[in-house]
Amino acid sequence: MTKYSFLYDYAEGAHPEILKALTETNTIQQLGYGEDEYCLEAAKLIKNIFELPYAEIHFVSGGTQANMTVISSILKPYESVIAAQTGHIAVHEAGAIEFTGHKINTIKTPDGKLTPELIKPVLIEHYDEHMVVPKLVYISNSTELGTIYTKKDLKELSYFCKENNLMLFMDGARLGSSLTSKDQDLTPKNIKDFVDVFYIGGTKNGALAGEAIVLINDNLKEKFRYSMKQKGALLAKSRLFGVQFAVLFKNNLFFDLATYSNKLAYKFAEEITNLGYKFIAEPQTNIIFPVIPDKTVLKLEKKFMFYPWKKYDKNNTTIRLVTSWATKEEKIDEFLEILSKDSHNS
Repeated sequence: MTKYSFLYDYAEGAHPEILKALTETNTIQQLGYGEDEYCLEAAKLIKNIFELPYAEIHFVSGGTQANMTVISSILKPYESVIAAQTGHIAVHEAGAIEFTGHKINTIKTPDGKLTPELIKPVLIEHYDEHMVVPKLVYISNSTELGTIYTKKDLKELSYFCKENNLMLFMDGARLGSSLTSKDQDLTPKNIKDFVDVFYIGGTKNGALAGEAIVLINDNLKEKFRYSMKQKGALLAKSRLFGVQFAVLFKNNLFFDLATYSNKLAYKFAEEITNLGYKFIAEPQTNIIFPVIPDKTVLKLEKKFMFYPWKKYDKNNTTIRLVTSWATKEEKIDEFLEILSKDSHNS
């Protein structure tokens, strides 16, 4: 029996509309390296939706490549990046940022989010030329714990960064889930007011692959394509990304897919809560972290794939459940049925 996956939101391929567009444009000859008509169309759509007429848009293959290319391009050799201890660049990128020569100053957080108060000690600690110079603040929205940065959060962070000569970079691998969260007041057009650079994740929101880097700060734009080329991010067939992002942003598909993914996660979380289980972080997007008895985890693992995130205590484990644009609701019901039986028997 094949186990159903709640491991991540890229277990499936791509939305049918994207596959259709890729097939229809397949034999139409185009320029390479992001200069094809599809990349230009996608960039125009993104600029309109995010109200960024003067931004530069660059398409790359994935999140790690986006993070490494942006950070290595922005920072001088002696400068560092500040990130949450749970941040993707600090945990799941095999030292990609360190490989390019930049230290990551990690900060322990209760919910995966950075605040001015948490960042201040890092700046105080680094005070002379014997240490790195913290220059960039890296945040993920939504975070690796599924929590979100609201407009208020970003406004406070942005003000702090400007006051302390820091740049702010937002990893948007799951930006769709954040912007369509039930608790979110941030809109696409607000983002430009707070960050210097961000990227829009396609891989985790219905695309085969691809992220769109959005450079807002003019100081970051010069020779950025050189940095892309050096990092293997300037692909000859960038049309692959252009076609997909044009489809995602032409008729609101990007936001519709994220809304669906969140909707199923909310159902998951509500039912799990009703059964008496708790969470280590508030369910706000398509990633949730319930605390489940070990004996129940073993039963669930016979039928489903998911991450046992970490041990909660002697008899319980925090697990990570992720829904996607293509998650089948009946599979959530099957998962909940096992939980329900164990809940009633405990």
